[in-house]
Formats: sequence, C-alpha cells, structure tokens
Amino acid sequence: MNFGEAISSGFRNYFNFRDRSSRSAFWWWQLFALVCAIVLSVVDSEFLGWPNGGGPLNSVFNLVVFFPTLALGVRRLHDTDRSGWWMLLVMLPLIGIIVLIVWWCKPTQLGPNRFGPMPVDFYRQPARGEPEF
Repeated sequence: MNFGEAISSGFRNYFNFRDRSSRSAFWWWQLFALVCAIVLSVVDSEFLGWPNGGGPLNSVFNLVVFFPTLALGVRRLHDTDRSGWWMLLVMLPLIGIIVLIVWWCKPTQLGPNRFGPMPVDFYRQPARGEPEF
C-alpha cells in the first residue's frame, strides 16, 4: 500500500474497528498525521499568532483524524491477533505506548485470524522504488 492508498483507506474506514490493517497502511497514516500536525502547528504559530501549536487549524485537524487514527491502531492490533482493547495501554505513561509500538511493528499474521482475513494490500507487490514496510 502506498502513501495515497493508505490515506484514502484511513478515511474510508473512518469508524471501522472490526477488520485488520497492514503495517504499511498504519505507518503511512501515522506519517501523514504527524507531517500535517507539524505543518498546521507552524501555520497556526507563524501566521495566526497561536503559540505552542494549539491553534485552530491544528485543533480541527486533530479532531478530524482522531477516530481514523484510533480505528487504525485497533485494526493493526487485530492484524497481530490482539484485541483492540489493548489500545487502553496508551493510558499507562511511557510503558503503554512502547508496548503498542512494538506490537504495531510486528508482521502481519499470515492467514485468517479471529478478526478476519489478511489485509488485501498484503498481497500487492511494492512498485519499483517504493519503500516496503
């Protein structure tokens, strides 16, 4: 899955907490959210005068991507055959997010699992020069 497909998939599956998502879909979405948040923080601070990145553009963007980011994290856990309830580890300072990052980096569980079939994009071969996650 390339960058554009991952963003499109993230918005298409806005509230989908049931299925599975590949590593590439997850990490491309994280990159998209991070870059947009940084750019919008700079715009808020430099052009709109909001200090510390808490301006309106960044706030609206964070609201827009909150559910797809949460859903994608749950689907990524499903892809490693873990319950989405493990997302609550985020509430444990530092240790929780480290555990989640390790799990999100794990490879796709081959074949179907209790959360459904393998992500469709797993079968797609990367295009020449395309990074493979």
